Amino acid sequence: MFDLGAFHTSRLPAIHFGAGCLAVLPGLVGQYSGTVLLVRGQRSLCAGSEYPVLCKALGRAGIRWLEAEIPGEPSPALVDGLVAEFRPMGISVVVGIGGGSVLDAAKAIAGLLPLDCSVLDFLEGVGPQRIYPGPALPFIAVPTTAGTGSEATKNAVLSLRSSEGYKKSFRAELLVAQHAIVDPDLLRTCPPDLVAANGMDALTQLLESYVSLKANAFSDALAWSGLERVVDALPALYFSRDDDRARAGMAYAALLSGITLAQVGLGSVHGLAAPLGAFFPIPHGVACGTLVAEATHVNIVALRERQPDAMALQKYAQVAKLFTGQEYASAERACQGLVDYLTQLTETLALPRLSVYGIGESDVARVVANSRGSSMQTNPVVLSDDEISRILFTRL
Repeated sequence: MFDLGAFHTSRLPAIHFGAGCLAVLPGLVGQYSGTVLLVRGQRSLCAGSEYPVLCKALGRAGIRWLEAEIPGEPSPALVDGLVAEFRPMGISVVVGIGGGSVLDAAKAIAGLLPLDCSVLDFLEGVGPQRIYPGPALPFIAVPTTAGTGSEATKNAVLSLRSSEGYKKSFRAELLVAQHAIVDPDLLRTCPPDLVAANGMDALTQLLESYVSLKANAFSDALAWSGLERVVDALPALYFSRDDDRARAGMAYAALLSGITLAQVGLGSVHGLAAPLGAFFPIPHGVACGTLVAEATHVNIVALRERQPDAMALQKYAQVAKLFTGQEYASAERACQGLVDYLTQLTETLALPRLSVYGIGESDVARVVANSRGSSMQTNPVVLSDDEISRILFTRL
């Protein structure tokens, strides 16, 4: 037997996974008296057939619900405004049904409805940074995209987009969903560009948590299982949302990516995605997808130079074999094979470069200066400002 080492797990929701499992939602919300607040996005959910069916099922069950619409990445002002609007309505349970932004907004709303305060009171790195006291209303998360894994995390990411903006988390274990309903059929209406961006976010989260400084046997098992699915499911889903196996594979991979990031953290890609999303109109998944190949390359070079015996190098080599299906003569060649694979995948999925969103050479220093948040703390190697800059310059 070998020493597994000690590890700690954060709280997780009760998980309902499988095609058609959205049907359990009326029964779950029916356990709570009062009014349901249904937090949703603007477009893709309403374009599918599942949403009208759900509404009819809620009506047949005699459940009263109100709806809140999230137009994009949520801001503190949006969350505070919706909390003020719905606080007098007798809400007993909050359901978030949509992409990561919708789930983050719903999570924050559920946490704030019982309190008389602003989300700014609890936002990391902003305001007084009070410890969240609870209680939160029961929250049920229903993802309709395969990317962020927000259905399994304790943080609600909120953004203020401007030249002095930020992208910060309202984070507390009391915010974790009571239930996560992961129905792959809800991915049918995702357009290819959204599949690409969200899928690369999930892939990045799995890879970064696999090589995280806090990685352990538990998180590695989950990350590896997700990576096994994403390698085939992501390209297949990009080209056809009618592929049942691809939908299930990506829904599963995204869920596991949320679980692993919640347990062990992320890395340099997400460290950079936060300021990029705060200062520029770049979607989070696009930022991750366009950076992951070069960030992996920079990590590997830095590890070889400063920590050649690091476990992360062995893990990168293992992922290379998984992704490419090849055997390599050395770990060094395998690591290069991984970078080559990720670079090609970025091109196949048509992930745009940073310059498409108005990011130029003069912006690099400011992004780097704001990149050393919590995600960067678990990167497998401490990167210099020059190394972080190299990641950005390569993808301008």
